[in-house]
Amino acid sequence: MNAFDRSEFLTVSGSALLATAVLMIVTALVGSRIGRHSVVDVTWGGGFVLIALVSGVVGTGEGWRRLLVTVIVAVWGLRLAWHVFRRSIGSGEDPRYEELLSKATGNRTLYALRKIYLTQGVALWFVSLPIQVSAVAQSSVPVTVVLGVLLWAAGLTFEALGDAQLRAFKADPSNKGRIMDRGLWSWTRHPNYFGDACVWWGIFLVAASAWPGVLTVLSPVAMTYFLVFATGARLLERSMQRRPGYADYQRRTSYFLPRPPKSPRTS
Repeated sequence: MNAFDRSEFLTVSGSALLATAVLMIVTALVGSRIGRHSVVDVTWGGGFVLIALVSGVVGTGEGWRRLLVTVIVAVWGLRLAWHVFRRSIGSGEDPRYEELLSKATGNRTLYALRKIYLTQGVALWFVSLPIQVSAVAQSSVPVTVVLGVLLWAAGLTFEALGDAQLRAFKADPSNKGRIMDRGLWSWTRHPNYFGDACVWWGIFLVAASAWPGVLTVLSPVAMTYFLVFATGARLLERSMQRRPGYADYQRRTSYFLPRPPKSPRTS
């Protein structure tokens, strides 16, 4: 096994941290200018792409793995960024951020910098640790790489299909005011978040194929926590609970892990 160059990793990680800081500062300026801090959700996917590019260029690990990680992160991140951007056109502030900013006791902009941009910047850098390690690591276990790519592909497909089904549902005027409970949404209330989690466990497996990638396991754990309990599904559930019919949807549909609905879909 080839030795892991810690100094090189620190260079890659420091470069990723600097890129993240610059990106979040620019995003904060844009968010303050347009009066909508939910713009950070567009930056989220793009931020991982930026880190993958920076890590791939600065790192000197196995070239094929640096290219592979950059490609799979770019495909996922750019699709997500475009999806969020398209969804946000013509919309106001996200209710999740409205609720968060309502707790500000002083300057709302400074509060947003601390609670939104700094928090997401730190999370972005920490979750991307498998990407950073992959850019430096040398020897690999091929079967682990293959399993990681397969899990990534399954997660991306699940996430993209769920988003497409929801977009088509909302585009039909006859569905106005109704709860989406069809397709993947009849198996889990958050197919996009579940797909996201699979993507990041897949990326972790690619990183874990070479030492010390396995030590970055807390990164996909953190991402899953964000998606399930922190800024993802749980916050969305709070706002959706006010919708007529959502309580019934909750009773018959799995919260996160996909499984058959408890009863046939009802209007």
